[in-house]
Amino acid sequence: MPKSEVNEVTEKTIHKGGILTKLYFDMQSSNEAELQPLMTDLINNKLMKSAGVVYCFGSIDETIKLDTVYSTSAIVTTLFTDLGALINAVFNFAPAGIEILKPENELVIKTNQLQSVMLSLSEISVDYSKYILERVLKKEEYEKVMLDLKAREELGKKLIGKKEAEEKK
Repeated sequence: MPKSEVNEVTEKTIHKGGILTKLYFDMQSSNEAELQPLMTDLINNKLMKSAGVVYCFGSIDETIKLDTVYSTSAIVTTLFTDLGALINAVFNFAPAGIEILKPENELVIKTNQLQSVMLSLSEISVDYSKYILERVLKKEEYEKVMLDLKAREELGKKLIGKKEAEEKK
C-alpha cells in the first residue's frame, strides 16, 4: 500500500476512534533457529489476523546470544480500530512495551464503547481464570466453579445483547 494510502487509512481510522501504536515484542529460546520464524508467525499469522487490527508492519531484530538462551525482539507499528481491539491484543500477545502514537493528546471513548471494553476484559479474565482453575482444582470443585462461570457468561451475553439493542435505537 502506498504511503499516502496508509496515511489516509490511518487518519480515517483514528477519526473513528482508532489507535495507532508501536508494540514491542521479545522472545527467548534455547533454540536459535526457531526464534525468527516464531516472531514472524506472531506478527503475520496472529497479530495481523486479530479482530480489530487494520494493519501492522515492523522489523524483527537479529537473534543474539544471552548467557544460556537466544533472544530476538521486534517493533511493530499497529493500527487498531478501537480501544477494545488494542486491549485484546495486549492480553493475547503480551508485548513487552506499548507506545501510543495516535491520537496524540487524548482518546475520546463513548460510554457504550467503554462498556463493551469492560465486558471484553471481564470475558478475558474469566477465560484465564478458567484455564488456571482447570489445572489447580479437584474435579468436583472445578465443576462447581464452571457452573458459576456459565451463569456469569449467560448474564454477560444478556448485557451485550441489551447494549447492542440500545445502540441500534
